[in-house]
Amino acid sequence: MKDMENIPQMMAELGARARAAAADLAFAPAEVKQHALEAAADAVWARRDEIIAANAKDMEFGRDKGLSPAMMDRLMLDEARIQGMCDGLRNVAAQADPVGAVMAEWDQPTGLNIRRVRTPLGVIGVIYESRPNVTADAGALCLKAGNAVILRGGSESFHSAGLIHACLQDGLRAAGLPEDAIQRVPTRDRAAVAEMLTMTDTIDVIVPRGGKGLVGLVQREARVPVFAHLEGIVHIFVDAAADADKARKVVLNAKTRRTGICGAAECLLIHRQIADGLGAQLIADLVAAGVRVHAGAGLDHLPGVQAATDDDWGREYLDMDIAVKLVDDVQGAIAHIRDFGSNHTDCVITEDDTVAATFFQRLDSAILMRNASTQFADGGEFGMGAEIGIATGKMHARGPVGAEQLTSFKYLVEGDGTTRA
Repeated sequence: MKDMENIPQMMAELGARARAAAADLAFAPAEVKQHALEAAADAVWARRDEIIAANAKDMEFGRDKGLSPAMMDRLMLDEARIQGMCDGLRNVAAQADPVGAVMAEWDQPTGLNIRRVRTPLGVIGVIYESRPNVTADAGALCLKAGNAVILRGGSESFHSAGLIHACLQDGLRAAGLPEDAIQRVPTRDRAAVAEMLTMTDTIDVIVPRGGKGLVGLVQREARVPVFAHLEGIVHIFVDAAADADKARKVVLNAKTRRTGICGAAECLLIHRQIADGLGAQLIADLVAAGVRVHAGAGLDHLPGVQAATDDDWGREYLDMDIAVKLVDDVQGAIAHIRDFGSNHTDCVITEDDTVAATFFQRLDSAILMRNASTQFADGGEFGMGAEIGIATGKMHARGPVGAEQLTSFKYLVEGDGTTRA
């Protein structure tokens, strides 16, 4: 299977089997899908020691590959994270089934009754990098929305993802659903990714979840439609009217809670009026926490910082680094974010409702926040149970992509011998 010559055949077979499974899943009862996900959660917990042992192999592979500490943190699984994975599976299981939900209904003067109802997309291909928990999140969300899925995890998480995938298939078997509903590409060979991107006959949409290199590759080369999950170049603007205690808590949490996730703050914009007061305090907090602060003009004299360069603006560090810049007002912050942001998540810290309204109105990021840590940019925290990614494009899905966002819709039109004049 790992031979280059066999990869196109292998991927074609995966696609054909996924397409057949999707036809069955499209009308699978809600309670059956729920049972499959609950059984999968039970299997993950029962096999947690095996998963942790497999993850140890992946961690060794990551160390040998020279992954950064932040990337190693993304890769690592312990019992607490496995518990979180189980909770995510059960949360998705407990949600209302989106398939068949009536989005709108109306009657026409002609006598027609028209309903717009949610329907599965079909077959979803998910390409992701080091985080093994994406295996569970993506598999669960696709199944909940009645879709078959082909998972292609990163080489770093190969062993962990394999065990988690096996648990998902345990759940499918327990519920009597086709095992081909959740398939995994069983090779590290990158040729499999190239095949997935052109499988227009069997894959309806590709979801890339990873760094700029992966997402850029998918966007350039895919012939299948893509839900883009690009960089999380996340900005926080601290206004002159910010509450100091709120600002200190939010900024520190947004940067340091987990630096390797896409909701981690990467650039701090500070109103010039508070540079010497709250601004200096925020930078001191970050330095004390071990963050490397890349400070722009007017801030580069502060203790423990290093001078920012042009390359620091618009950079996704995914590490204990942050760029910091002074701006004149909310308009200056908006201008900077428009130039250097990625339309992912941006935050304003202010007690001034007018400033907050301007920030919300004039920026078009998928997620805009006020006085809250950007680490909340997560489908689970939005009540979606889990997410398959944060979509930064504008077509179909935007922001956290949960089960509902993995559906399309169709129109059901009923008449009574009705004819058109």
